[in-house]
Amino acid sequence: MTVAAAEDPVKLSEFEARLERGETIEPKDWMPEKYRKQLIRMMSQHAHSEVVGMLPEGNWITRAPSLRRKMVLLAKVQDEGGHGLYIYCGTETLGVGREELIEQLLAGKAKYSSIFNYPTLTWADIGVIGWLVDGAAIVNQTMLAKTSYGPYARAMIRICKEENFHKRQGYEICSVMAKGTPAQRAMVQDAVNRWWWPSLMMFGPSDGTSPNSAELMRWRVKRETNDALRQRFVNLTIPQAQAIGLTVPDPDLRYNAETENWEFGAIDWSEFQAVIAGNGPCNRERLAARRKAHDEGAWVRAAAEAHADKQAARNSEHAA
Repeated sequence: MTVAAAEDPVKLSEFEARLERGETIEPKDWMPEKYRKQLIRMMSQHAHSEVVGMLPEGNWITRAPSLRRKMVLLAKVQDEGGHGLYIYCGTETLGVGREELIEQLLAGKAKYSSIFNYPTLTWADIGVIGWLVDGAAIVNQTMLAKTSYGPYARAMIRICKEENFHKRQGYEICSVMAKGTPAQRAMVQDAVNRWWWPSLMMFGPSDGTSPNSAELMRWRVKRETNDALRQRFVNLTIPQAQAIGLTVPDPDLRYNAETENWEFGAIDWSEFQAVIAGNGPCNRERLAARRKAHDEGAWVRAAAEAHADKQAARNSEHAA
């Protein structure tokens, strides 16, 4: 018996009717347990990705080539941390605490986006992350701004606005380097070559092999499939690459005038599976950095809790 079949059939029918009418589900509304679990899985993975995603770029704040670049990158990294906090707050509306999810991440039990397990070797990587990685995130998250769960959808509206800024700063870095010296052009092209295929993998497995897509589409958590979103990203990105004289490392790439799509070559899914299994270039490094930051931040959490206790005691005295 499936979880959905074990639910109260009347409540389940009413819930599905609400989804059919395009209504938003709020925290106090009844929802199937499977829907709640899928949301927790998806939102926690998203929150972890935002936080772990701070690491490859944070490493370049002190090495950015100008004060302006340092300021912009610092603001971007702070934004990503804020995105993680928004979404962790959203998972709390589903009855799961932030501490529990972070413990799962630190224990290596929780997943985050595979893209953040690749290294940032040069300054050009920072531009390409903004352009391609944040660009892919925007395509995915714009769809999530219409998801059926209210707190997640509302969080996505603000996050998408900030991610658009991130993408623009990344594309601007790439544009400047592409118009620069031969060495700078070679550096940015090399970065594109290394990040192109991992960026396409960000949308997840193909529709035929994705274990969660059908259920997420049924619950209207997702509105479009992995493959449809991936194709949209490619269609948006190739003209941007052409505009600044860069190419992508795909000999099979060609424009189909009939479908108006950029057709691309086969993705190496064995690489994707290896990275999400913990065997990417930086999996261990990323988790070690998160554990170190968590341990060194213990005094901050203790201070915040002490302040909250004092504030609650004062409020209690005033109320009495």
